Amino acid sequence: MSSPLVLSLALSYHVASRLAYVIGIGVALTRQDRYQVFTRRDGVELGFRRFRRMAAFLMNNDALSFVVLCLATRDTFPSPLPVPVAIAGGALLIAAGLGVKLWAASALGPAAYYWGNFFRDEPAVAPSLTGPYRWLDNPMYTVGYLHAYGFALATQSVPGLFAAVFDQAAILAFHYLVERPHFALLMKQAPGQSR
Repeated sequence: MSSPLVLSLALSYHVASRLAYVIGIGVALTRQDRYQVFTRRDGVELGFRRFRRMAAFLMNNDALSFVVLCLATRDTFPSPLPVPVAIAGGALLIAAGLGVKLWAASALGPAAYYWGNFFRDEPAVAPSLTGPYRWLDNPMYTVGYLHAYGFALATQSVPGLFAAVFDQAAILAFHYLVERPHFALLMKQAPGQSR
């Protein structure tokens, strides 16, 4: 069991990382949508690359902070399950979550990756009816988050389980506050009309 100081540091690092991810990327995308802050000076490709570097750093740091939190607080879950069963169950959830994320990403195509449609004058990535989108409205941020719960289960981390809930709520808020308004705007625009 970890000390209160380690728990506080790991939890603070993760909460700060998740908020930097969803708020930082959310503000950047909203400013790009409204004022073209990344593309106005550097053009579409250079502006998108600059945003993508920032977004990748924030996303990778967020993932690292979750792993650190779960490892620093491992064995805090008073599970009636034997350790091998918890690890196996966690591994199944990780595989399912990552599998759904990859499947959803392949159904959407590369234009949606790293929010490229906020930068390029391409047709909107319409809600897909292929892949997991046939059954789920948002598989990336719903079932695709099983991996977080799985890692918390495999490490038997109570703070990790709470962090997984917090992370999923934060990314769903990001979806509703940033992505949905953007897609609604794109769908309203006539074909060929620039933003």
